Amino acid sequence: MSAKYSTRRKKRLGPQEEDSPLQQEISRHLVRAQEEERKRISRELHDDTGQALMLLRMHLGSLGPSSSNDEAVQIAHEALALLDQTIEGLRRTIAQLSPKVLEELGLLAAIHRLVRDLNRTTNITATAELPESLGEIPQESEIAIYRTVQEALNNAARHSHADNLRVTLESSTGWISFAVEDDGVGFTRSKVGEQTFGLIGMRDRIAAVGGNLKFRSAKGKGTEIRASVPVLTRKRGEGHSKKAAA
Repeated sequence: MSAKYSTRRKKRLGPQEEDSPLQQEISRHLVRAQEEERKRISRELHDDTGQALMLLRMHLGSLGPSSSNDEAVQIAHEALALLDQTIEGLRRTIAQLSPKVLEELGLLAAIHRLVRDLNRTTNITATAELPESLGEIPQESEIAIYRTVQEALNNAARHSHADNLRVTLESSTGWISFAVEDDGVGFTRSKVGEQTFGLIGMRDRIAAVGGNLKFRSAKGKGTEIRASVPVLTRKRGEGHSKKAAA
């Protein structure tokens, strides 16, 4: 797999035209609004739907032991199992909408969590090659990188049929570069329609923070998504470090 990836890196990725400052500002505003909407929906799902489901579970749990009807007890157990699956799915959705790990532990831990989740929920063997630490980066850039990796992994889980996937990230002066590469079925430009929305969303997110994103894919040769984001790095403060270590 590594040899395949190193060969792919040498091949030129498709070009991306630079956005004008006005386009970047519009994209930045839209992305900001989208993140606020995600947080609002996440709070409502947690406070309203989540609490209602937990109350329903409590009532269902009290039915089984109090019933002398074996069939009713069995139905209650099956309903509880289905409800537990629903609650777990809701928790995953809330975490995707507003990832606490990103806010509390930072970008690297959040990406590691995404990779672990992909390994746990799919047959893909996913790895992450990340630095041990990063300097402090702007929140908007951090969110853009996280959401792009998240969308790339979601696309891989749904469409790639890959055996292996790798996330890499490196930091240089003023820039963070990252890539998501898989050895799946890939796609041709004539078949890109199913994934166009996700790719455009990733590109817009990266462009909104002044970065660039390119992708390469071919039928039977996997997919590579590569992006760079400009950042002003500085050492993380003690408060953030203590929070991350908690």
